[in-house]
Formats: sequence, C-alpha cells, structure tokens
Amino acid sequence: MSDEQGSNPESTAPATHEAQANNITATYRETETERLLTFERDGATAAIAQNLDGYAMLKVRPTADGDELERYYGFDMALDHAGEVLGVDPYTLPVPEAADDMGM
Repeated sequence: MSDEQGSNPESTAPATHEAQANNITATYRETETERLLTFERDGATAAIAQNLDGYAMLKVRPTADGDELERYYGFDMALDHAGEVLGVDPYTLPVPEAADDMGM
C-alpha cells in the first residue's frame, strides 16, 4: 500500500534531475517502466526514453508521452535527433548527470 502522506520512503516520487543551458531545460526522471529525458525550449519539446533496465534502444519522441519518431542504439544519435526536433545544435543540449549513461 502506498502512503499518501509520503512518510514511507518507498512511496516517495522518484527523483527528478534538471539541467539548464542555452535557454533549454532538460529534465530526467524514471517512471514505472522507463527512463525519461525531456527537453524544453521556448515551448517546443523533445524526449528520449529507454526502458528501466537500460538495455533497449533509445526512443526519440516529440513529447514525453508522444509517439515514437525513431530508435537509436547510441545516446549521441538520440541527442542529435532531439536537437533537430528542437531546432538546436545537439551539442547545446544540457544533460543531467543522472542521464549520462543512457544508451547501449
């Protein structure tokens, strides 16, 4: 059973990690099924998702819960596509430390 008041450490929401640079906000969090890295810039969004076990390909989406645009093995390729979706150089995307090991 979950503890709605949050006094049980196992019931607390997963940690969210953020990084900001170049007018872009990156947010990393884990859901029940996947690791999720989202980017937001001037109202535009892009997301990179991977299963919690970290062995599946990365999925690039227009939003955290949007339809998959493409799959990649490498994090650098997924970042490149996310940058394209946002209209920015992928090297300008901030990546929270917790998301550094995404990819195969």
